[in-house]
Amino acid sequence: MCGIAGIMTRNGTPPDRATLDRLTAALQHRGPDGEGMHIARGVGLTQTRLAIIDLETGDQPIHEPGGAALIANAEIYNYVELRREMSATQFTTNSDCEPPLHLYRAHGADFAEKLRGMYAIAIFDAAEDRLVLARDPFGIKPLYYIETASEFAFASEPQALLKAGLASPVIAEGPRDELLQLQFSCGRETIFAGIRRVLPGETLIIRGGRIVDRRRRNAFPVVGGEDPSGAENQSLDETLAQIDRTLEESVMLHQRADVPYGLFLSGGADSSSILALMARLNERPVRAFTVGFESETVPDERRHAREVARAVGAEHVEVEFGESDFWRLLPRIAASMDDPTADYAILPTWKLAREAAHELKVVLCGEGGDELFAGYGRYRSFLRPWWLGGRTIRAKGVMDGLGILRNAPSGWRDAVDAAYATSALPGRSPLQAAQAADCMDWLPNDLLTKLDRCLMTHGLEGRTPFLDPAVARLAFGLRDDLKIRKRLGKWVLRRWLDSVMPIARPFERKRGFTVPVIEWIRNRGDVLGPLVARHPAIEPICHSDRVEAIFRSGNRRGGFAAWVLLFYALWHQGIVDGGDVDGDIAECLAVEAMI
Repeated sequence: MCGIAGIMTRNGTPPDRATLDRLTAALQHRGPDGEGMHIARGVGLTQTRLAIIDLETGDQPIHEPGGAALIANAEIYNYVELRREMSATQFTTNSDCEPPLHLYRAHGADFAEKLRGMYAIAIFDAAEDRLVLARDPFGIKPLYYIETASEFAFASEPQALLKAGLASPVIAEGPRDELLQLQFSCGRETIFAGIRRVLPGETLIIRGGRIVDRRRRNAFPVVGGEDPSGAENQSLDETLAQIDRTLEESVMLHQRADVPYGLFLSGGADSSSILALMARLNERPVRAFTVGFESETVPDERRHAREVARAVGAEHVEVEFGESDFWRLLPRIAASMDDPTADYAILPTWKLAREAAHELKVVLCGEGGDELFAGYGRYRSFLRPWWLGGRTIRAKGVMDGLGILRNAPSGWRDAVDAAYATSALPGRSPLQAAQAADCMDWLPNDLLTKLDRCLMTHGLEGRTPFLDPAVARLAFGLRDDLKIRKRLGKWVLRRWLDSVMPIARPFERKRGFTVPVIEWIRNRGDVLGPLVARHPAIEPICHSDRVEAIFRSGNRRGGFAAWVLLFYALWHQGIVDGGDVDGDIAECLAVEAMI
């Protein structure tokens, strides 16, 4: 995995080398194993490399005889099969990222149709004088861009564009309100005015520093009425066998690496499923990492994960995230989330990644299982009629009803509504529409952004076997009653897991993954409340007295809003203001208050 960036000038003059160097330096944490640059005509490409496959000859940029050059933040899991299909092609490396370059020569901008992996790819075709950017359909790997009067620029992270002087950290109010209400921002626009996302599955074609074409590859089948899994008329046993084959193949492909790999194990159905298959496929014990909390108010998953790991002979590493970690690490963690997501799961994920990176370069993770197999309780609520407690997904924002914001945000649900409208295709069930909508924004802009930044901060690559085209086709096409049954989501996945790893107890009702941030904030609310209320990012948009009140309240709704405001203040301080993030929370906020 890597960091990539580049510039195409509008007048065709070579881009400024110093600017390219600043882009490279800003992405060094994503690729500590090497770097490469390509400058031709009005285009400059730069890449920092985290070496995972083909450690000897896999440096980038990669070139092909037609004059095209590629840089990529990618793992192409089916590269072995693609090379086999292109037996007449003369390859110059053993890299998984070389096949996409030759596919581009054969298929043009539609080259990504054959890729099975996670990727953000940039190709400059000198013969056509065009730049092509492509991002994987689930948005596992990030890619951002900015258009100015003089150039088009892109990078793996917004902070690289900021540090290179290509953009300014001006906050866009719409995405900021989405962050405060939803914990993440939606769609193409980021929280920084002018910096935009390449959307999941999107391919951009740029000529003369201007976008001239956009194409989109969907994560799920779009033809209504089809059963893409082929399971509509299968027996349950046949469906379970198909799930076994499909997941095993995906895990096998996601293990392809020339470096040590392991697993983030929560003990839930998703990560336990991956562990069961890794144990089946590997001769050596799987290295599994689990986080737990120093608190009596939230479930600690370590004991159950320990039992599951022991059942398959995995080497189990337990990491504790305590209240002292919260105070000491949150400023640094918030500053690593340049595209902010106020998901409290960033806390254990960041520390877990730091510990795993001491001995691994790759971890497999369970992200995507809830979206593909319908595990969230909100899906079940959404499907119930209103008189039985049914409710619209994300109908209420974090700040609603608390009287905190000076001006009530009016358009924070627009992108959510648009995602549901776009996903409700003819032939799709309401559940499928909800799943597809979640994969447009919630999955890439919250869960996968969290995973990418928390891991790449430590030079660790995260892989997600559930977010695979074959798995997606299978899971999305399953009948609704195989996904949700007896008030349980992911029913068929649980049924399969029960058959291959009964020790996981997949039908046992478990509480959702929770971090005790409300408890920790309440313990020092009298100190934090005034500091957050006076913070220059908070005071202009919030009533100070009400901010202080929610930090003292201790109730769940107020405490959760306090967490989001605390995160936003620290994020603004580290990313926008460039302030110190090396002290504990109170120290960092106190310094900002004195400026």
